[in-house]
Amino acid sequence: MPDTMTPQQRHYCMSRIRSKDTTPEKRVRRWLWRHGYRYRLNVKGVPGKPDIVMRKYRTAIFVNGCFWHGHGVQLGIGNEKSGISAGDSACCKIPKTNSEFWVAKIRRNQERDRKNYEILSENGWQVIVVWECQLKPKTLEQTMLQVEIQLHNFYLKTFNRRSKSYIRIEEENLPMVAEDPEEYGIDL
Repeated sequence: MPDTMTPQQRHYCMSRIRSKDTTPEKRVRRWLWRHGYRYRLNVKGVPGKPDIVMRKYRTAIFVNGCFWHGHGVQLGIGNEKSGISAGDSACCKIPKTNSEFWVAKIRRNQERDRKNYEILSENGWQVIVVWECQLKPKTLEQTMLQVEIQLHNFYLKTFNRRSKSYIRIEEENLPMVAEDPEEYGIDL
């Protein structure tokens, strides 16, 4: 199937796509800021130059576009003509025009991502990947709450390991729970 645009038109359209300050990235940043999380953007000193770096939590957040990073796409070898095959996913469709180029590009992106995630993990960083399709208005809150849980779990795990202090919980140390919530002024 031939491309409907001239090479100049296609070049112009593709050149308008940016890697920083994308709409999905802005949604994540806005949610984090509103909930009191502070961060740095595109820190060059951190491998992979993550979209969001939270040093306090030792966390790198990557906000990946489904198409550019091949979310859910199975890239394999199989087509006799091109030697490359790709299976589309619900949120990522490989173009039929010049598909060899796009499959190779997405594969390179995925390999680069994998290497960056491994380097960060080996250096004690937590890596959180948020996909563009998870940031739709209906699923944004749920996705970001999962990110928040990951942040807190990693922070607590790291804090306990560094301080080597353990909290011992025994029955006599547990707070008493009132049978009648109104006794403590709690409205249900």
